[in-house]
Amino acid sequence: MTTREHAVVESAVGRPVPGGAGTGPVSAGTRLTWVDVAKGGCILLVLLWHVIVKDYLQIDWRLDVPVLGAWGTFGELLLPMRMPLFFTISGMLAATAVQRPWRSVARPRAARFLYLYGVWLMIHTAVLALAPDFPTDRASDLGGLLAQLTVTPSNLWYLYALALYFVLAKALRRCHPAVLLVAAGTLSAVAAAGLLDTPGNRGGLYQNLVFFLAGLHLRGHVLRFADAVTGRRLLLAGAAYAVALAAVAATGTARLPGVAPLVSVLAVLFGIAVAVRLARRPVVGEPLAALGRQTLPIYVLHMPVLALLHRLIAEPIAGLDEPVRFALALGFPFSLTVAVLAISLGLHRLLLAVRASWLFDLPVRGNATRRPTSRPSAPSAAEPLAQTASH
Repeated sequence: MTTREHAVVESAVGRPVPGGAGTGPVSAGTRLTWVDVAKGGCILLVLLWHVIVKDYLQIDWRLDVPVLGAWGTFGELLLPMRMPLFFTISGMLAATAVQRPWRSVARPRAARFLYLYGVWLMIHTAVLALAPDFPTDRASDLGGLLAQLTVTPSNLWYLYALALYFVLAKALRRCHPAVLLVAAGTLSAVAAAGLLDTPGNRGGLYQNLVFFLAGLHLRGHVLRFADAVTGRRLLLAGAAYAVALAAVAATGTARLPGVAPLVSVLAVLFGIAVAVRLARRPVVGEPLAALGRQTLPIYVLHMPVLALLHRLIAEPIAGLDEPVRFALALGFPFSLTVAVLAISLGLHRLLLAVRASWLFDLPVRGNATRRPTSRPSAPSAAEPLAQTASH
């Protein structure tokens, strides 16, 4: 890794400099806008997918037109991108910390994500009990809760994965990257093919380690790819991804070992290219980048919000007249995604206002707590964010 690339990765986890919105290697202290754009886009796609599969497709719309199927298909087409891209960026942002001594970063960083996972698992368990028909993983007894705390993470598994991946990457940092990537790629391929037992969200843990390690060890290549993105290369990346999806669908080879990870590699390259191009268009890029700096509160808050909204609106919608149901069904996932996003961000502001900052960061020793920023320290906890179909 060159000195210039090292500065880029360092700056991507630091404070933004006014006017510093580069898309390729830049001077130290300047933030990579496309990284935040990618994170913002991913968290929106995760939120949209949850809206589709956990709310939209659960409502009794009673429509003869294939509107629901179209939305479901759209969400499935992006499954190979969302979490792999999130974890690739997470690996890039963790690169410097992984090389530091254990005592300086490992325990606080891993502890932070485990702490957040534990706190929000308890909150999710309590809130989701109020919406028993909402289709998501939940603990219904002490045994289930212990399992989610240890071996089978809940729908908050991204936080759990960040802690686990960071410790693994740090412990194995002296191993040759090729060995690590081959081993993690094999694990991903075997898990995606259904050859391992993957209850709950355990499959996500198995499948995405390779992308975290790729971001960590191949960050220089990723940065060079991003720096070289043009409109033509964006189209080529998109075409490669589309052809791969079409080929897998036509041949029915989605469950063959190695197919899913390879498709996700193409999806990640396409996602990076899209993020780079959008970062060069401030009208779209700046709002997405702003979301990318607030992924943690969106990630931890959106599921309880969605569950409660589903309980409130599912039955009333089913009771509407058919023309009204049809009109609602056309854009309902998009509208509800915006609503859940706004409520989640609003709740975040409210919780900070009432000094509940301990919900978003690991408390420090003594009575004081860290003052959480709108952007969690890297790797951001919702660089979230499924290849998680429970995701």
